[in-house]
Amino acid sequence: MILATLVIGDGGSASRHVRLDCVKASEQCLKEYSCSTKYRTMRQCVAGRESNFSAVTGLEAQGECRSAIEAMKQSPLYNCRCRRGMKKEKNCLRIFWSIYQSLQGNDLLEYSPYEPVNSRLSDIFRLAPIIAVEPASTKENNCLNAAKACNLNDTCKKYRSAYINPCTSRVSVSEVCNKRKCHKALRQFFDKVPTKYSYGMLFCSCPAGDQTACAERRRQTIVPVCSYEDKDKANCLSLQNTCKTNYICRSRLADFISNCQPEAHSISGCLRENYADCLLSYSGLIGTVMTPNYVRSFGISLSPWCDCSSSGNSKPDCDKFAEFFTNNRCLRNAIQAFGNGTDVGVWQPQPPIQSTTETSITRRGKERTSNALDTLTDMSKLDLDGNSLYHICGTLQAQKLVSNQTVDSALCVVSIVLFCALCRSVGY
Repeated sequence: MILATLVIGDGGSASRHVRLDCVKASEQCLKEYSCSTKYRTMRQCVAGRESNFSAVTGLEAQGECRSAIEAMKQSPLYNCRCRRGMKKEKNCLRIFWSIYQSLQGNDLLEYSPYEPVNSRLSDIFRLAPIIAVEPASTKENNCLNAAKACNLNDTCKKYRSAYINPCTSRVSVSEVCNKRKCHKALRQFFDKVPTKYSYGMLFCSCPAGDQTACAERRRQTIVPVCSYEDKDKANCLSLQNTCKTNYICRSRLADFISNCQPEAHSISGCLRENYADCLLSYSGLIGTVMTPNYVRSFGISLSPWCDCSSSGNSKPDCDKFAEFFTNNRCLRNAIQAFGNGTDVGVWQPQPPIQSTTETSITRRGKERTSNALDTLTDMSKLDLDGNSLYHICGTLQAQKLVSNQTVDSALCVVSIVLFCALCRSVGY
């Protein structure tokens, strides 16, 4: 299987492969007679989404269709990707979905068209406490601090002003704003502004004792009266179908489903163990018809502007889709992690730091291992369900993060390695 790639020389080192974006891949294909011919043939064969070519009569014609499909798998268009916020993004996504649906024979939202971000954006988690300068237990309004930080940054201030205007300007007596312009400006804000500022406003943590003012400011970040709310709530499956008719919305939703997929047996709660990608894909939905928001000031409860009333026989499917927002452990953990300044990378145990005195290492190592095993023995006696199990693993890791003592840190590393091995051995 040949991917759509460019081979880039890197001096004396081995060459690396970079996938073409779909616009460039299409241009390259159309310059080659064989590729362009097969591409047109394939499009004709799958007209009406007949992936089994039942609309094509004659064995010879069906053979040509299969030949075209196989040829496209060897073309630059196969496995091409797009970049969020790129020039000609909509055209790139149009090409991607035409190829994906032709080759896969379906229109499911199970595959992201976006190129994975090269950086894991881990810096945003380390920078979160810079904006949230006070512990969440105080009455400091971290969301207000984040807004102030945005106003001190030229880029953030520029793009924030650019969406505030269309999102708050009334069009007529019946229309509170121009929603299309508001959505476009919001997409630009989250595509262009450095994440430490945009995320600081969107995912700021609020103190447990006094959440009202802080969380309400967080909920109002995207000007929900215009960007989020509507006269009536649509059925969530109907809203999903509307989203699928728009290349950008469809792609952002597929990216969100792919990167925020929860996993019950994951310590982080995420299948991909990547909080940064989940937050990036969530923010990408803002500015589409699927725009999500905090549904109330208290806690982390999120949803698009839809519900599952009037779902009929489709209610189980509707509930499942809605719960991907409202009851998504991966998304909730990612938002909390940003507020706490702890990236998912901390779940990966680090090897113990070696000392210059080998005998000292051996003695302290035995003591730490013994202590860790004692801890595990005590834990193994507990009647644990899945959530408390991961909570203990998370607590052990949190001890490692806040500890300034080498012995305590090493103990935590040993403990979490051994205990999470125990987690896996008992099927969690």
